[in-house]
Amino acid sequence: MPKPEVETEILESEKTTFNVIESYKIKADELEIEVNIIHSPEEFVRSYHLNFPSYGPGTVALLANIKKNLVEETLATTGSVDTRAVARIKNKLQERALKIIARELPKAPEETKKTLIGVLLHEMLGLGKIEFLLSDGHLEEIVINNSKEPVWVYHKKHGWLRTNIRIPREDEIENYSNIIARRVGKQITVLAPLLDAHLVTGDRANATLFPISTKGNTITIRRFRRDPWTVTDFIKSRTVSAELMSLIWECIEYEMNMIISGGTASGKTSLLNVCMPFIQPNHRVLSIEDTRELTLPDFLHWVPLTTREPNPEGKGGISMLDLLVNSLRMRPDRVIVGEVRRKREAEVMFEAMHTGHSVYTTVHANTADETLTRLMNPPIDIPTSMLDVVHLNLVMFRNRRLGMRRVLEVAEFIPEKRGKELDVKPNIIFRWRSSDDKITAHNESIRLLDELGLHTGLSRQEIKRELKEKEAIFEWMVKFNVHKVNDVGKVMAQYYHDNEGILKMVRNQKKPEM
Repeated sequence: MPKPEVETEILESEKTTFNVIESYKIKADELEIEVNIIHSPEEFVRSYHLNFPSYGPGTVALLANIKKNLVEETLATTGSVDTRAVARIKNKLQERALKIIARELPKAPEETKKTLIGVLLHEMLGLGKIEFLLSDGHLEEIVINNSKEPVWVYHKKHGWLRTNIRIPREDEIENYSNIIARRVGKQITVLAPLLDAHLVTGDRANATLFPISTKGNTITIRRFRRDPWTVTDFIKSRTVSAELMSLIWECIEYEMNMIISGGTASGKTSLLNVCMPFIQPNHRVLSIEDTRELTLPDFLHWVPLTTREPNPEGKGGISMLDLLVNSLRMRPDRVIVGEVRRKREAEVMFEAMHTGHSVYTTVHANTADETLTRLMNPPIDIPTSMLDVVHLNLVMFRNRRLGMRRVLEVAEFIPEKRGKELDVKPNIIFRWRSSDDKITAHNESIRLLDELGLHTGLSRQEIKRELKEKEAIFEWMVKFNVHKVNDVGKVMAQYYHDNEGILKMVRNQKKPEM
């Protein structure tokens, strides 16, 4: 077998004048590759260029032969959802592929062997070259529009970029959609041409088939962090403040209800996830989502539930409402609802709040005022009298020009009587100040501290002392970079078990043992 011939693919734009704005390397399955962000005067959009290795005909034939030998193991992954199961199969394939390559190319350098194995794993178990994009922590979205256009990505720093990746055929895009669907027990067909699912990595995926998408088959992947955001990360990035988070922790500790609002991709679910380690480890937590996005500490008593689309005959579908009604029969202490969109779901959720369950959810709205408007009008249309059970409303904001996210407002809902009519108005407790990029106290609490006192039996002075203690804990965690989701959860669990012990470590500025 001839020695592998390795070259580099060249963009059309690179054959003319271009400027490399930024370069960095990414790694996927032991295969490292360089990324260049390119600007060309002839192009209106910047390019995201991956320097892929390419191979001569002999190497291509070898890869095809190895694929043929490994096809049985590849088929075994079609129904696999568990990341550990996929990892085991991947390791098995890697071992077999290495033996074949060592036999066929005994004199090839180790780096070349690793490269060939990485290419094989991507093509047989993953989404081909898209796997490199999934490994780039700078990307938020990966978009395949059709086989005629290049793949697009949304870069955290550079916005939308056109890549040098093309999926050559429509049936190949459809095949990728089927791989994603099968691994989460779903399907996408001509009769059911829409798919909402998640990848084994946890990234959210949406797919559509022609002719619903008239230019061709599409796949949209929203990429999530492999290491989930935590409160420490949010305080460091100034998305929140330690003072604000101490209030949220106090509310979650004493089982107050909370709604997180914001626009698309403003960070609603990320903030919800950041707050969940504040729950006591001996509480039973149920989460209900269309697609799994939350990641809680391993030791929490957590049961994640996800919806399911009906089959082509219209049978077997499990809706958000089905899961919400069922969850109340599962003895939950806390219920997390991914997002409420319809009236019946909202009615059951608010009924759960009224019956003593602690509920957390997200809503699409840009301010506290908009949150109330959205809740009280169709399609959600909740009666004003039911809104008094919401203790806190957090509003997330995203500044796309500056590429930052902030908690814009923290509000409590205040019922007001206007003659015989009952109205609800927000009282803004905290607000982000754009002039100096700070989240500051805005108004005194009218209702929240009294509600906390009612739930806890603590005086206002005692509550304020607890808030100061929690604020000091957050500052201590930031100082010693306690930011892994399990480590943050461990600090919270230790606080509930022995709060004086944690506070002593904070006072003495002792480094936590993790």
